[in-house]
Amino acid sequence: MIEKTTKIGELLEIAPEKAEILLEVGMHCLGCPASQAETLEEACAVHGIDVDELLKKLNA
Repeated sequence: MIEKTTKIGELLEIAPEKAEILLEVGMHCLGCPASQAETLEEACAVHGIDVDELLKKLNA
């Protein structure tokens, strides 16, 4: 289960296929070293993305 506190680096490590969803919603910084330690909630706040909607897509 992917949660708000899941770090982007962890997510990409355990489920690399989810990168496509992140890119689709506007998170184009997946390769950035800083994003690897950022939680999904933090990244969504920076990018103006609804974290709850993103979690629905990631956990579908």
